[in-house]
Amino acid sequence: MSVAGIGAGLTALREGIGIALDSLRANKTRAALTILGIAIGVMVVVGMAAAVKGINNSVDEIFAQTGPTTFFLVRMPEGNQAEDDDSDPAWWRYPPITPLEVAQIQRLPSIAGTVMGDDQSRRVSHGSNDVDMRVVGRGWNWVFVAGGDMISGRSYTPVEEAAGDRVVVLNDKGADALFGRRDPVGQTIRLAGQPFRVVGVFKQPPSLFTSLGGSVAIIPYVTYRRHVSRFNDWAFALVRPRPGVPQREAIDDVVTLMRRVRSLRPADANNFHIVTQERILENWNKVTGMFFLVMIALSGIGLMVGGIGVVAIMMISVTERTREIGVRKALGATRTEIMWQFLVEASTLTLVGGTVGMVLGGGLVAGINALTPLRAAVPFWSVVAALGASVLTGIVFGIVPANRAARLDPVEALRYE
Repeated sequence: MSVAGIGAGLTALREGIGIALDSLRANKTRAALTILGIAIGVMVVVGMAAAVKGINNSVDEIFAQTGPTTFFLVRMPEGNQAEDDDSDPAWWRYPPITPLEVAQIQRLPSIAGTVMGDDQSRRVSHGSNDVDMRVVGRGWNWVFVAGGDMISGRSYTPVEEAAGDRVVVLNDKGADALFGRRDPVGQTIRLAGQPFRVVGVFKQPPSLFTSLGGSVAIIPYVTYRRHVSRFNDWAFALVRPRPGVPQREAIDDVVTLMRRVRSLRPADANNFHIVTQERILENWNKVTGMFFLVMIALSGIGLMVGGIGVVAIMMISVTERTREIGVRKALGATRTEIMWQFLVEASTLTLVGGTVGMVLGGGLVAGINALTPLRAAVPFWSVVAALGASVLTGIVFGIVPANRAARLDPVEALRYE
């Protein structure tokens, strides 16, 4: 393309944008529907993409905290999926994971650490403060295996766990809820109707799942079974391989040991399940895929509403400017030039709506960060996709009115009053 052609194209682009902005100012009410529809569609794309990215960041961080090769030993299949007949899944007949089995796993050369776990919601009180907490029973080495940082005090010792001592470690949210600014270490709280001595305060790894748990109280696993819940069907174990040991090798060692401990014959299926972080991430990616399908559907509705507004505004614009179109054609303007002008106008209208949606989406992301534990971040691709979709909406829905303007007969257009 020649320099003159590029200059003419830029001039037409500038004129089209100017005319579109003038139309917005002159027809604020008519333009509001278009801008609102496009803005809602773009806001949904930006907001949901930022939220999903924040959740993914949280998931990545908790897996990094617990070690990329850490895996779970559980009774039920992943996702609590039923096998065979839904009313009587085979895993219902599986024996629960026991501390004795986990202790034997701990002695494997390939394993750095194991920890039993189970949890239940309970009321925890101190003085007049009464708080719903997630009470978690864990082995003494839970900080090493599951991640987290002690803020003050300490965790409980192997001796305290073996004795079933009534000691508790609160997370920072639980400590704030019960004690406010006071130091909780050394204080006594009531949990499951029993007095517990607070020995430490910890901060959980930054993740969506732990943050959504709110206030948490961690007590020795033996104490949990003695005072909170004797029912251990949902107990699980977190297993961390030694540094340098491939996860697959550690899993094979654990499976071999569990089959031997449970006296399973070679033809018998495993009556336990191993869940790896990669598998959890794979399932999570399926969930985020559903999020994106919903996002596309919701944003599509908004863009459709905006597109209908584009058609309405541009058809009215063609009617109001019929005589102008006739003059331009009489002076030598081609159909392509007329069509280009109106498509630029339509795209400018929707781009304005997309820009408004970006601003609203940024406000939504700021609200998510302020009101939730998520660290939502707007991915660059969502900005490009949102603005590109808004421009494309203007082009697609602007084709009909642009084509109508381009096909006007110049003689008839000049006679239009």
